[in-house]
Amino acid sequence: MQIVTDTGMDMTAEQREGLDFHYLPLTLTLDGKTYRSGIDIEPEAFYDILETSEGLPTTSLPSPGEFAELYRQLAQDDPDILSVHISSGLSGTCNAAREGAKLVPEANIHVFDTLTLSGAEGWHVEAAARAAKAGWGIPETVELLEKVRTYTETLYTLATLKYLIHGGRISHIKGLVASVLRIKPLIAVSKDDGKYYQRGQTRTLPRAILNVADVIAEDYPRGTPLRVQVLHGQNPEGAERLRERVDSMFVCTWLPTSMIAPVLGAHTGPGLVGVAYAPMKDFPELP
Repeated sequence: MQIVTDTGMDMTAEQREGLDFHYLPLTLTLDGKTYRSGIDIEPEAFYDILETSEGLPTTSLPSPGEFAELYRQLAQDDPDILSVHISSGLSGTCNAAREGAKLVPEANIHVFDTLTLSGAEGWHVEAAARAAKAGWGIPETVELLEKVRTYTETLYTLATLKYLIHGGRISHIKGLVASVLRIKPLIAVSKDDGKYYQRGQTRTLPRAILNVADVIAEDYPRGTPLRVQVLHGQNPEGAERLRERVDSMFVCTWLPTSMIAPVLGAHTGPGLVGVAYAPMKDFPELP
């Protein structure tokens, strides 16, 4: 079994070590130049360019033909392919992968919708890659990923909403008031449709960062053992503040803090601080 994913997921070099998977990059265009996220441009360079840019970035996804080309190439070695992707509620990538799979009948391709993104999507890819390394087949690996999807949550806040508005993602968030540019919402990803929804809001980013931990406490009592990863968009100070807050409230098994991918930062801008989390008692043991 071979694993395919996209660059809407975040995984540190430490997490990637020893794992084998393939990906097609999502792309972003800024100031007339197009970059393949994670290949032509890394997060640090992206945010530096974004800071001085006069325009706003746009993004695009791989075509079905590009997926088909990769699937054909991989099928020459192993026809069993598990393709694990960013939420269909936020991107057309899953649909493009499914259409691409139809063009490669010689392969046994299963497309899995994580209904999430960033670090939480990375947890799915890590689980799939570990399963493949252990010799698992597609059915049992999909069952594993369904458990990861069930128990993993994503929550973040951000410095400005103008990038979400520009990218059309704001329409996924219900309940935002007219003064959206002046609030700092707490945004989660729905397990029903994989779209954004609001879990709270405040007026300042420092307060919103601390409130992320308070929202986690709405899901799980203080002292609950959690698997946790903090992610940020060029905001290491905010990320550390959130980590300290969460660590003071829960018994944490920490994954390495990560910057979010450029193609995700194109929709959120600089300043984002977020977290992926799951209860240790329910999160499946990875091979």
